[in-house]
Amino acid sequence: MPLIKFKPTTPTRRFGSGPDFAEITTDRPYKPLTEPKKRSGGRNAHGHITSRHRGGGHKKRYRLVDFRRNRFGIPATVLTVEYDPNRSARIALIQYQDGEKSYILSPDGLKIGEVVTSGQDVEVKLGNHLPLKRIPEGSMIHNVELQPGLGGKLARSGGVAAQILSKENEYAHVKLPSGEVRMIRLESYATIGQCSNPDHENIALGKAGRSRWLGIRPMSRGVVRNPVDHPMGGGEGKSKGGNHPQSPWGQKSKGLKTRARHKTTNKYIVKDRRK
Repeated sequence: MPLIKFKPTTPTRRFGSGPDFAEITTDRPYKPLTEPKKRSGGRNAHGHITSRHRGGGHKKRYRLVDFRRNRFGIPATVLTVEYDPNRSARIALIQYQDGEKSYILSPDGLKIGEVVTSGQDVEVKLGNHLPLKRIPEGSMIHNVELQPGLGGKLARSGGVAAQILSKENEYAHVKLPSGEVRMIRLESYATIGQCSNPDHENIALGKAGRSRWLGIRPMSRGVVRNPVDHPMGGGEGKSKGGNHPQSPWGQKSKGLKTRARHKTTNKYIVKDRRK
């Protein structure tokens, strides 16, 4: 899945790049597995902006992706590999032997016509979904459950993968894409393989308008604002801001740990992602 460099027909087009979509097999989703997606523009129920720089963007429908994959022991055939506007990874439409269809996250390299299965004793091969206790150490996995039965929560973005480092007692030590090593119960399920669309991180949007298509509104830097609008604003000419980098409300950035110090799940983190 190489990237396409656009012809420099305009100054912004010169630096843009995008995926070639070679793995995509259809340009239409399976309608029964989609639903309308309402856009909030970053506003909460009171109309106040709680997520800045959101708004606009192309209209899209939400694809109902099955992260649980709890139809155990029933083989399913891959019908299509599709683009999903709501995530960076590709999705695959599969059909079970009883005729039911479902969307799953597509691992990198999954082809149409392949058979995937989920369950306790299925084969360790690309696209199969099985518990961590059945997966060999060193394997690359994605769509990893944090708690058994609640569906995959970790390693779901385009091109990412987690790795099983070791198994100890009731837990597996899993290295996440961030570098964090975390203990996860051996009964939790995961999908074999790396998530699809690994070139997503190399895409250069090239122009502001392409961000607007994605629903991302413009942002001005703190140092170019007035002191009334930002702690780093003001000053004659260009300045470093005079303050440590921070948000408009004073939340320090660049190194401040925001995770709760006494969070109950801290005991499951073997290695912090920052160290």
